[in-house]
Amino acid sequence: MIEVIDQMKRCVQVPSQPERIISLVPSQTELLCELGLGERLVGITKFCIHPKGLIKEKSVVGGTKDFKMEKIKALKPDLIIGNKEENQKELIEALAEEFPVWMSDISTLEESFEMIKLVGELVDCGANADKIVAQATKGFLNLNSSSKGTSVYLIWNNPIMTAGKGTFIDDMLRRIGLENLVLEDRYPELSEERLKSLAPDYLLLSSEPFPFKENHIQRFRELLPNAKIELVDGEMFSWYGSRILKAPSYFEGKFEKY
Repeated sequence: MIEVIDQMKRCVQVPSQPERIISLVPSQTELLCELGLGERLVGITKFCIHPKGLIKEKSVVGGTKDFKMEKIKALKPDLIIGNKEENQKELIEALAEEFPVWMSDISTLEESFEMIKLVGELVDCGANADKIVAQATKGFLNLNSSSKGTSVYLIWNNPIMTAGKGTFIDDMLRRIGLENLVLEDRYPELSEERLKSLAPDYLLLSSEPFPFKENHIQRFRELLPNAKIELVDGEMFSWYGSRILKAPSYFEGKFEKY
């Protein structure tokens, strides 16, 4: 066993080469597979949809916030990987009494890079992790980050909820040149009146966690007739694992100066 420090500054005793890993975060599940650890994954959540087909091959332990303790215990993991925002504190604390639980805490691209490198070291795939970070770094450096206007990014419909400051989404908006008008921390609710008063140049409707579709656009067009309303891929804005490799090409050219 070795002692490591996770992104929540917790000391965790983990095997030097963990063989039975459970991931409680979809973006980190995808990362583990990208690192070549797919065979060591014994448990994932029902939201771990990447890589395609993985969910049919692995034991599903529940959701990110309501995973089943008995299913996890039955899998006898020697490493569990979670996230401060995605997973409930009480459930994580209960798991940590019996298993090594390594937690990430991410609100910026730099913290995503740090997580990828730390996880790479944790599972003895440091070289692969470094390659992912190097490639992603290059992609974001080449991204056009010139100012393109103001924005509000919605994650839920009723009630209307948005991504505010201190979120990975906020950092992505900044990197593509969009000013986030929501100054509250985390994920505040907005009334229709508040949304109208913000009057963003861009209103972005995310594909997750609420699956905004074309039929939702009309409601917001009536509230914000002058805004450019876009349906966007939430994974590109909020998945902080190896999906960040795909994000720069998705963002490039998608938003022009309003």
